[in-house]
Amino acid sequence: MTHTVNGFMLIDAPHSALNNAGNDSSERTENIVRVKTIRKGRKVYPYVSGQALRYWWRTTLEEKFNWNVSPIEREKKIAFTSANPVEYDDDDVFGYMRALKKADGGTVTRLSTLKNSPLVSVAGQVPTEDFGVMARHEGDPVPYEHEFYSTVLKGIFSLDLDNIGVFHKNEKTGYKNMYPELEAIAEKNGAEKIESKWVMPAEVRMKRATDVLKALPYLTGGAKQTSHLTDVSPKLLILAGIDGGNHLFMNLVREENGEALVDLEALEEVISDYSDILLTDIYIGRRKGFMDELDPALKALTEKYTGNSQKVIYGSINEIVDSFVQTIPGLMR
Repeated sequence: MTHTVNGFMLIDAPHSALNNAGNDSSERTENIVRVKTIRKGRKVYPYVSGQALRYWWRTTLEEKFNWNVSPIEREKKIAFTSANPVEYDDDDVFGYMRALKKADGGTVTRLSTLKNSPLVSVAGQVPTEDFGVMARHEGDPVPYEHEFYSTVLKGIFSLDLDNIGVFHKNEKTGYKNMYPELEAIAEKNGAEKIESKWVMPAEVRMKRATDVLKALPYLTGGAKQTSHLTDVSPKLLILAGIDGGNHLFMNLVREENGEALVDLEALEEVISDYSDILLTDIYIGRRKGFMDELDPALKALTEKYTGNSQKVIYGSINEIVDSFVQTIPGLMR
């Protein structure tokens, strides 16, 4: 089984338009910008696409943790990175696909070791239509509209620790990471060749894995920040290491009376049912000011599991991330 980090997070979006679907020219002002939404039954749920979240994450890693980010090339209607996970941190963690000439190795692909869902509103929403005008010029004002919402967004992610800094040569989609030039670069950069794969030095693999998690309290990004400034770092975060590739925490939050409800009984069921594959304690971070009503229950949960093989560790977001990354050396193989 694969050693992975399971992560669950809630983002507070009290007056936000973090990801938009573009102009709707059919409306009366002909230039209203709609937010991205999912419809389930009669309800509408704003969301941030998985791609947008990954963009925020990659940018935070580049700006806060000085990641060496792969340059992008464009040819007509396609764009691609260098497909060089040895020298570029993000090609390793975020994956790639590039069609090289057959003589250079043919098409190479790499599955992202970081996988994430979209961030989806917990509660159904009727986005507010905000009317505005551009009136700083002579003549008639120019009207425009955009939408925003007030909600809590939830999302999950997993980080494949076994494959960070491990590059395969297998002739299989997602696993043909290497080509002759890259193998020479890997050898020059201290990677070890083990059968059909190249393994980067342990300190490189460790740094990339811990940086991905350390970036969480500093996530930044999103649309309409000029007039809807939103802190997109997680306000509730759950982390655990597991022996397997599935995700355990997907259903811990549901809508109740139009609000987000964290189901701690569901969390306890996960801890009980999957105790055989949990490799770490359950780390829960919460930012004060967000869901303060959870504080007594989370403290009680911590106390309840004190004697268990898997304990519940509770603290601020930054404390929990800093504590959890200390477990990474014991999880990586």
